[in-house]
Amino acid sequence: MKAMILAAGHGTRLRPPTLDRPKTLMPVGNRPMIDRIVEYLKKQGASEIVVNAHHHHGQIVKYLDKGRPFGIHMEVRVEPEILGTGGGIKNTEAFWNHDPFIVINGDILTDIDLPPAIEANKKAGNQATLILHHCEHLNQVQVDNRAKILDISDKSHPGRLAFTGIHIINPELLTHIPEGVYSNIIDCYRELIRSGNPPNAYVSKTHVWRDIGTVRSYVLANKETLEGNPFLLAPGCRIHGSARLKEWAIIGGKTVLEEEIEIRRSVIWENVVVKRGTKVIDSIVTSSKEVTSDLINAIY
Repeated sequence: MKAMILAAGHGTRLRPPTLDRPKTLMPVGNRPMIDRIVEYLKKQGASEIVVNAHHHHGQIVKYLDKGRPFGIHMEVRVEPEILGTGGGIKNTEAFWNHDPFIVINGDILTDIDLPPAIEANKKAGNQATLILHHCEHLNQVQVDNRAKILDISDKSHPGRLAFTGIHIINPELLTHIPEGVYSNIIDCYRELIRSGNPPNAYVSKTHVWRDIGTVRSYVLANKETLEGNPFLLAPGCRIHGSARLKEWAIIGGKTVLEEEIEIRRSVIWENVVVKRGTKVIDSIVTSSKEVTSDLINAIY
């Protein structure tokens, strides 16, 4: 089965880290987010993956290297003008065959089991199946007792479910998406609902799911990768014996922590130097920075 990772967005809600790096290449537990998504898709049976890219697309093309580092064929569709989720999927039309394919947002981490959803999509015979779950502040999707989607709101409502950002799409859906222009795939689904051919819903109930669309959720995702361990240190770190790591921290590769520093509840990327006596608390320090003054609730 083929799959697509939606990765063309600007990462506006994650700025300033995304000013210099695309969201999918931001480290989570010292691994770029896209590494974790590709690993997940491979476990779910994906045999080929296409990624759309716009913001800092050159970094994505170089990093993915046609999938060679991952042992799977990968292609990148660069969008000179951003096309949105609908236009981005339409732009990959030549990549697909006649079989259903997976689409996943490039800013979610999950372990949702996809084969049952793929089988449900096959049985439903609809043009798409959206994987839903309960997430109170995102419960915008109304579903009937036949697992048909009746409405997708812009706001959360009681009794509804949340879209996980994972779709199973049948290729005929692409005929409903305009070519070469910006469009939102949710608008396409709304049009299908209005026309009496609604997408199907598959509800997942026991899984891990994290949307990394905001700074707060990015920090939480990093903390969750620790799995109860207090600290994660990448290879090549140099940490002075008087340096103090407290509560939890993630330290990127080749980072230098000098004398009498304190790191607490923070994510530090690679090639950072934290100078003597500095405190970094509740902060994110992006790559190749030299920290010379205390950072508290900061992104640097």
